[in-house]
Amino acid sequence: MRTGMMALAVGLLAPVFLPALPPVGLMLVLPLVAVMLLPFRSYPLAFLLFGFSWTSISAQWALIDRLPLALDGETRWVEGRVVGLPQHGDGVVRFELADAQARRTRLPKLLRLAWYAGPPLNSGERWRLAVKLRRPGGLLNPDAFDHEAWMLAQRIGASGTVKDGQRLAAARGAWRDSLRQRLLAVDAQGRGAALAALVLGDGSGLSRADWQILQDTGTVHLLVISGQHIALLAAVLYGLVAGLARFGCWPPRWPWLPWACGLAFAAALGYGLLAGFDVPVQRACVMVALVLLWRLRFRHLGAWWPLLLAFNGVLLLEPLASLRPGLWLSFAAVAILIFTFGGRLGPWRWWQTWTRAQWLIALGLCPVLLALSLPISLSGPFANLFAVPWVSLLVLPTALLGCLLLPLPYIGEGLLWLAGGLIDWLFIVLGQIAGRWPAWIAMTVPWWVWMLGGLGTFLLLLPRGVPLRPLGWPLLLILALPPRERPAPGMAEIWQLDVGQGLAIVVRTREHALLYDAGPRLGDADVGERVVAPALHKLGIAHLDLMLLSHADADHAGGAQAVARSVVVERVISGDPPALPAELQADICASGRRWQWDGVSFALWQWAQAGDSNQRSCVLQIEANGERLLLTGDIDSAAEEALLKSSLAVPTQWLQAPHHGSRSSSSMALLKALRPRAVLISRGQGNAFGHPHPLVIARYRKHGVHILDSAEQGAIHLQLGRFQPARTLRQQRRFWREPPPAGP
Repeated sequence: MRTGMMALAVGLLAPVFLPALPPVGLMLVLPLVAVMLLPFRSYPLAFLLFGFSWTSISAQWALIDRLPLALDGETRWVEGRVVGLPQHGDGVVRFELADAQARRTRLPKLLRLAWYAGPPLNSGERWRLAVKLRRPGGLLNPDAFDHEAWMLAQRIGASGTVKDGQRLAAARGAWRDSLRQRLLAVDAQGRGAALAALVLGDGSGLSRADWQILQDTGTVHLLVISGQHIALLAAVLYGLVAGLARFGCWPPRWPWLPWACGLAFAAALGYGLLAGFDVPVQRACVMVALVLLWRLRFRHLGAWWPLLLAFNGVLLLEPLASLRPGLWLSFAAVAILIFTFGGRLGPWRWWQTWTRAQWLIALGLCPVLLALSLPISLSGPFANLFAVPWVSLLVLPTALLGCLLLPLPYIGEGLLWLAGGLIDWLFIVLGQIAGRWPAWIAMTVPWWVWMLGGLGTFLLLLPRGVPLRPLGWPLLLILALPPRERPAPGMAEIWQLDVGQGLAIVVRTREHALLYDAGPRLGDADVGERVVAPALHKLGIAHLDLMLLSHADADHAGGAQAVARSVVVERVISGDPPALPAELQADICASGRRWQWDGVSFALWQWAQAGDSNQRSCVLQIEANGERLLLTGDIDSAAEEALLKSSLAVPTQWLQAPHHGSRSSSSMALLKALRPRAVLISRGQGNAFGHPHPLVIARYRKHGVHILDSAEQGAIHLQLGRFQPARTLRQQRRFWREPPPAGP
């Protein structure tokens, strides 16, 4: 049976790694084949086929439920019910709408909506809304968060922006939202949002600074309801009943063991429902149930068997859960503890066991975090030493008891006030640690380097005295200091990052690196911090010789300060330095300046008679082995006419579309003079400016220019000097991604 369960796990996981789902007919046939194999006792193969077909069918259902292509960008009146916990902040309300209906239009079952300057919404309310609908999508960058996969895992079929709306019915049965509002209204020493995260699993109220502290210290799991909290609550209830029975305080007519197991599981399940029953909670509830069931039957319980059953149970409930990093981190952490402590606790004291557990979890999760492209906390083992008992033994019991006693005047609020103070002290200490040891974003490594690092981690998790164990350290060191693939002399590697309505282009030669524009920043949404800086680290760039900001508009220079905080920037040049923040200390774009890095030539140009900031864009020409790329910022046809009188007006293979392809740019004269082979367009999907303009696209196609659009193809990678086609991230096929558009 254990072999069958392992085969089931493999089958449940396999489809999410495929570039495309199998044909629907095959999905329907495989379960029948699995049933036919059962009489022949071919359980492993039968379970494998069943798991594969179940995940494939479930994924196909999710894809079918997406918004039809014909409705993408359309505005429709939609009726539905607000579900989950709406997020209020920064002048926008984000929420999910279930059972959405529109007249004569098929809509997905679940929509993710944003209402700017919208009214307060409560879970359970029914609304009629005018919504501009969008198919699932998102920015697509190397080894970055895949928003499209996240939406599929959440079974969200469309996103949208609310233009107007009216409430049709008040909230009904929204007890989680009501409790959240009570928690936020209580005087918890300014930590009501943290209490809502701990009790309800709703972290939307935490500030970005708080999230950064938790990420840097590896303590995110403490402020979102984790399996540890579920198991702790179940153990407390079980221990309470067992203690009462031992001291003769339990009614003799009630068998204490069934009651202890039943109350413990009820507490775990109740807390899980309170938290929204996410993946770590599901895993914990299944494992608690198995432990209690085996305890009732007085059987010895191995550690790996319930973990495997819990893994399969979670994937059977939600086959697409494997697209969420939380599943892998949750089960990996428990597997590491089982592997390192199972059957060999040794003669350690409790504090030695506790310290060893923190370091081993941190060590064992390094390859997992690297594979998931997540930051690695350098201070996590130390921070968790005191943060875990602080939250588990002090904050959590106080907060839960305070919520339970909220109907009693002063008592419940007093306990929540105390819990809020305890959380505040925790953040003060964690903030000091995070300031000294921020999280480390490792560069992307080849698969063979990851395998060697994983082998090294495995060796280090083995008991002391095992042969070859010391080899784990040099193998693990390969992950921290991997071999770098650098461009050859005379060549340049170019990445146009997918930053939405903005621009950020990374240029790297053998020994130097340059960033042309730093992505947009709009209010609290800083793409420089969220996309550009992590991408630089993933590419192994910790030092920029030059950050060239074409001009000062927020869509080009908004992320510059975040980049400067994340990596060392040697020099900043801009076409409009006075309009930039003073701390950037930008120099003026010296038109006509030329230099060489590692055999690659660079040249600057700026229109001397420029009027507005767009026209003052600093233009950069890059030439490697006779192949040229021209980066133009936001110049328009007037500046293009002046550019054609400069030394940069030579045949150019690659052209960054001026002003995102606006109607006033990419003149016929420019295209005739440069004769570009391909144009790079950086813009946001469905942007309000209508970029790129249809007339400009028609102009490109008339001249046979190949169009590479970040909104349709994600980040774009080319190797200048090799005269080869560009590579786009959407060419890396995943079954949940829209295929790249065909043709020029």
